[in-house]
Amino acid sequence: MGEMGPRGRLTARRVDTVAEPGKYHDGGGTGLFLRVWPSGSRQWVQRITIRGKRQEIGLGSPPAVSLAAARKLALDNKGAAMLGDDPLAERRAAKVRPLTFAECVNAYSEAKLGEFKSDKHRKQWLSSLERLAQPSLGKKLVRDISTRDVLAMLEPHWRERTVTAKKLRGRVEAVLTWATVAGHREGDNPAAWRGNLKELLPAPGKVAQVAHHPAVALGDVARWWADLAQREGMAARALQFLTLTAARSGAVRYATWDEFDLRTALWTIQPGRKGAKIPSGGKPHRVPLSPEAVQLLAALPHLDGSPYVFFAPRGGVLSDMSVSAVMRRIQEATVKAGDMGYLDPTTKRPAVPHGLRSTFRQWAAEQGFPRDMAEIALAHVVGGEVERAYMRSDMLDRRRRMMEGWAYFLSDDEARAGNLLTLGVPL
Repeated sequence: MGEMGPRGRLTARRVDTVAEPGKYHDGGGTGLFLRVWPSGSRQWVQRITIRGKRQEIGLGSPPAVSLAAARKLALDNKGAAMLGDDPLAERRAAKVRPLTFAECVNAYSEAKLGEFKSDKHRKQWLSSLERLAQPSLGKKLVRDISTRDVLAMLEPHWRERTVTAKKLRGRVEAVLTWATVAGHREGDNPAAWRGNLKELLPAPGKVAQVAHHPAVALGDVARWWADLAQREGMAARALQFLTLTAARSGAVRYATWDEFDLRTALWTIQPGRKGAKIPSGGKPHRVPLSPEAVQLLAALPHLDGSPYVFFAPRGGVLSDMSVSAVMRRIQEATVKAGDMGYLDPTTKRPAVPHGLRSTFRQWAAEQGFPRDMAEIALAHVVGGEVERAYMRSDMLDRRRRMMEGWAYFLSDDEARAGNLLTLGVPL
């Protein structure tokens, strides 16, 4: 039957691993047990006598409610019942006015978010619920929220932003668990993964492996680049620089002026810098800048008191959404003019900023540039651990030629591309 603690009590390991349907009593005299349903869902239940009447009280589900937390709830209920109080009274009172999901988020945040270590974590926790869950669930009574409702909320984000959606599901589950324990709803948690959403959504790991960001087709690049050049604003310039360097959005948005040497046309990103996601190993990531990239940087204004190259309208870091919005508006304007716009040739979905890295990678491969050189340009890990230890060069000079060729391709400049051919550079 698995591991049990002293005197037949449950252990955290047992709670995490038990899968066979049944009742698993904790002992200790509180009447607490774990009920495992045939569907795989699990629920803490306390069997207790309240004012002479035997009753069962639901205490939530693991892992949202841990073994230690369930024991404390059960002990508190047992103590109240022994003193002649009714531990269900608060629940019954709460049922007088049903609560919406938005109200439960607020109540949960007041009760639980103080346990978080930082204000940033608390804000992130609430922000994802406000942006992604509350538009569809916010006004619904928590007692009426079903698995279908949670599924409809998650599906638009599950493939596009899998990591975020996975965290979102867990946060919705935590709020609904709190609502159940507080007496605002009954039954299984509709946001639970095991025995519930797991059967309806692909596993996050498998989605992350096959998900590809829609890219601009190589045949559409020059036309798209010309459309982008017509756009004004800092976000448009950031998208241009992102494209010229094949860098990640975070690397560009968090770039500071002290990282650039325009005289030598070099951008140096130190390990651990926010948003960069460069390979570990203690080495800075060097990005050779084409003349077009240097010219773009030289024309940018500087904001007093801000170190950021691509700053937001009110100062601070430019948001990822603002960069994506530029690309979305280009697509919308093109469709409005009667065109299909810039669609990924495989998925037929509108291209997004991160997909431009795939466009660059395809171009580099078709032009005959070495694989490792293109992978270094994308700040990807190249080779195994031993191979990387002996790799002394980041191919900076050769990558500079490659990035110049990429800039020529973007602007559809065949004449300058021809100059590279005379220098023996594949293009």
